Amino acid sequence: MKQLLTKTFCLLVVGMILCGSSAWAQRQDAEEIAISIKAGSSKDLAVYFDRNVELSINGNEGDYSKNQAELVIRDFFKKFPPSDFDIVHKGSSGSQIEYFIGTYDTTGTKFRILIKCKKEGGGSSIYSMDITKE
Repeated sequence: MKQLLTKTFCLLVVGMILCGSSAWAQRQDAEEIAISIKAGSSKDLAVYFDRNVELSINGNEGDYSKNQAELVIRDFFKKFPPSDFDIVHKGSSGSQIEYFIGTYDTTGTKFRILIKCKKEGGGSSIYSMDITKE
């Protein structure tokens, strides 16, 4: 009986650790995405892109492959180099969708960035970015 309780307790602890590490990994992803944007690194940001990404930059919309989306974002960062990026709101829709809104500052111009991510495999992948000039 004592062995059964010990095994059950161990399984419970392991389960809690695994669930907690998944939530931690998703928080970690949001922070890494923010750091990539703040640094203006399209290469680091593209690590989090899904296979296809819906991009909207000041009303210019398109569906892009991961590689194409990286090039579009790289051009945006070249045209508007970042001076700062702050996440102002985080949320989720159901258990599989996570989003966050940030303020992107560049010399003389501010943008609002809405990023939507799918939660999968213990991490997040960006499937949509909407960049709008304020």
